Amino acid sequence: MNKLTHFALASAIALSLAAGGASAADKPPAKPAATAAAAAKWPGLPPGAVEEYAVMRDGTRLAANVFKPAGTGPWPVVMTRTPYLKDGRIDKEHDPDGSKMREAQVKQARHYTDAGYVFVLQDTRGKGRSQGFYAAFENDVEDGYDSVEWAAGRPWSNGRIGLTGGSAMGITANEAAMAAPPHLKAAYVVVAPFDLLQNSYPGGVLKEKDVLGWSKGQGVSDEVLDTQRRRVEDDIFWNRSAMSANRKYIQIPIYNVGGWYDIFNHGNISNFEYLQNQGAKGARGNQKLMMGPFGHGALSGNLEYPGFDRLNLAGDQEIRWFDYWLKGVDNGIMDEPPVTYFMMAGAEKGAISPKNGMRASANWPPANRELRFYLTPDKTLTGKAPTGEGTKLSYRFDPANPVPTVGGANLTFERGPMDQRAIPARPDYLRFTTPALDKDLVISGPVKVELYGATDGPDTDFMAKLVDVYPDGYEALVLDAPVRARFRNGRMPDQVKMMTPGAPEELDIDLWSTAITFEKGHRIAVHITSSNSPRFEVNPNTGEPAGQHRLAPRVATNSVYMDAAHPSALVLPVIYPDGK
Repeated sequence: MNKLTHFALASAIALSLAAGGASAADKPPAKPAATAAAAAKWPGLPPGAVEEYAVMRDGTRLAANVFKPAGTGPWPVVMTRTPYLKDGRIDKEHDPDGSKMREAQVKQARHYTDAGYVFVLQDTRGKGRSQGFYAAFENDVEDGYDSVEWAAGRPWSNGRIGLTGGSAMGITANEAAMAAPPHLKAAYVVVAPFDLLQNSYPGGVLKEKDVLGWSKGQGVSDEVLDTQRRRVEDDIFWNRSAMSANRKYIQIPIYNVGGWYDIFNHGNISNFEYLQNQGAKGARGNQKLMMGPFGHGALSGNLEYPGFDRLNLAGDQEIRWFDYWLKGVDNGIMDEPPVTYFMMAGAEKGAISPKNGMRASANWPPANRELRFYLTPDKTLTGKAPTGEGTKLSYRFDPANPVPTVGGANLTFERGPMDQRAIPARPDYLRFTTPALDKDLVISGPVKVELYGATDGPDTDFMAKLVDVYPDGYEALVLDAPVRARFRNGRMPDQVKMMTPGAPEELDIDLWSTAITFEKGHRIAVHITSSNSPRFEVNPNTGEPAGQHRLAPRVATNSVYMDAAHPSALVLPVIYPDGK
């Protein structure tokens, strides 16, 4: 591990939550925390904001913009902790005088102040006008705790604090919630993961363009990026701030909002499932989940879901949530079903199916039955389990000629249900398809592929895609995910195991959850390959440790088995409307 990263993590562990909570300051420090370089680029405070500083337990000062409602307080508080600069960035080309940026900031603040809340927007450690060293999400457990308790003690606060935010700000909200600050009463979290390791390396494969691209955009050095490439195995540094390991400490209601094509699809669902059904007192039974047909940005391709973008879908739910938990307003929100989700269906532009729409459920996933579609050597999908012995399809996977990425749950480039016909016929890309459906098939819940694969070397990757094939041939990507063969048994060091050349192994691929109606006349497809670049790092097939490239990449011969002993299958969570 990079020494600087190791030091930051070790220091954060030393500053344990048992140290006694926040070092709250009654008055902001006289001097701002910004460096001279940052100050030179500082666009200034937006109208209506007052800058205040919270002092963390190690003395670091974090800057915040405080917006107050009209009238006399104290009021409940809604806080967002951001690494993206509370005052924004100067954009000399598109916003030379900063007026657009200020207008957007004031509009964001008024969303809360008009509803009777103080809105606090805080720069995280090492960002904007806050002091300290920036290490993404490594200090936000302690800093989140201290910031909530600081806000609770300010004169304008009545001591009831809520956290809100999406993406990086959703992560900081979740990390603060794990610390269980006494004055934190609720959170509203939009598109956030449950586990940074699992999200950054799904199936053990680095999401190369998004993970490294985002880190580079945050100013992370090449040395630390090289460390990120190597950090694929499970360890204490991942788990110290992972929701999957620490959400058991959360004691508050959280409203999770996620998207079917979002990079954190699995995060919002997994966090809801755990907290709603197994969470601590205060959390269990008090959660909400909303899932919509959107991504981490505008969808690419020829499908659309008008009126169901993230903002329109959520509507006034956030304010209703905080009104109930921070103000005690009995507005009926907790009498409504815990889960609302968008059921997708045919959605080509100009031909939107009426079967698209919102659904409700008492929990996630809704009641369903697993239905298996088995892969066959003639590249069809069938409900009949295979017989025979040794049946397989093989292809050569050349790391120098990877399959290109076309859509998916991406952050920094084209995303969503793009047409997979953009990937031409090639021997290392296998398309398995059902006949045209004679009736609708409705699924809602987790999807997986039980793949039996083999390779002629020590290690390789397999990729699976779930695809909705329209009558006109459009191959709409629904879900996709990889598995690195060496991690087929898990990510703990003692679970890592190389392949025996030529021997088939079960390689389950978790495709995450969705809700979609495969309509009559459509076909269901599974695409199997071994690369998807630049979405995922390309495996050199050498078996070297992650991030090392001392050996020349090798061409692998990979095989997908489909016989009685190795029944490779797509597993769908099918909803039976008649309950049978």
